[in-house]
Amino acid sequence: MNAATYTEPRLRHVQCLAPEGLHRMAYWEWGDAANSKVLVCVHGLSRQGRDFDTLARALAREYRVVCPDVVGRGQSDWLKNPASYAIPVYVADMVTLLARLDATEVHWVGTSMGGLIGLGLAALPDSPIAKLVLNDVGPAIEYAALARIGTYLGQAAHWKTVDEAADALRAISLGFGPHTPEQWLALTRPQLVADGDGFKPHYDPAIAVPFRAVTPELAAAGEDMLWQAYDALKCPTLVLRGAESDLLSRATAGAMAQRGPRAPVREFAGVGHAPTLVQADQVAVVRDFLLAASP
Repeated sequence: MNAATYTEPRLRHVQCLAPEGLHRMAYWEWGDAANSKVLVCVHGLSRQGRDFDTLARALAREYRVVCPDVVGRGQSDWLKNPASYAIPVYVADMVTLLARLDATEVHWVGTSMGGLIGLGLAALPDSPIAKLVLNDVGPAIEYAALARIGTYLGQAAHWKTVDEAADALRAISLGFGPHTPEQWLALTRPQLVADGDGFKPHYDPAIAVPFRAVTPELAAAGEDMLWQAYDALKCPTLVLRGAESDLLSRATAGAMAQRGPRAPVREFAGVGHAPTLVQADQVAVVRDFLLAASP
């Protein structure tokens, strides 16, 4: 294998089925394409697969690392019906992706929405997920955090330069914690797509439609189902939490340590929602968990 195999990803696509028809989901693949040991890393609500570049480079010698752009984001297709931007459709897409990868055993890292997708898939009978990392998300999601995200999700935006976009995205992403300018630009560039004489966010604004339809009552009903899924987990699970997170409370994380898979919880100081898994200490925690021998 040449060095590029481990330092740069390959962009690939898989065709998936939603209620309104077929769509293509993009995914970024790192490491040896023949490696049967697969790590799937799935991003948050308005992000995309290149968020995991740093983590993927750190693990590409041990795994074939696969980082999808969830449908409606990044290089993936947009759906015709906004109502299909929902966890069950995303889980179905990931089942199709795993079939494409011919993966029989999978490790999963999911940030926020990506963690909920992983939870839904790992809780299914005969799931191939053998280890699960839930990054700043759990069965109980604080509604105030959803309201905060709703203030900017799907809003029209246009920036003249990458630097201007980086500044704007930084202002709504303070929970990600401290980053160097170089780290933040690396996280920002894949979030942008050319728009006339500048740039706009690289996702379908319609992903905000079902998100904004969530009421406190719907959130509570969803919480009951998510706890059932969490309690059904059979695989070793790790919970990561930004110590200042407004989405995953310390109480919820504590409950996750006491029930279901009894996941250990690792908190990162100075970080809210959500750790980006760019900083060396965050990468080390994930790497150590994934590569440790299973009990």
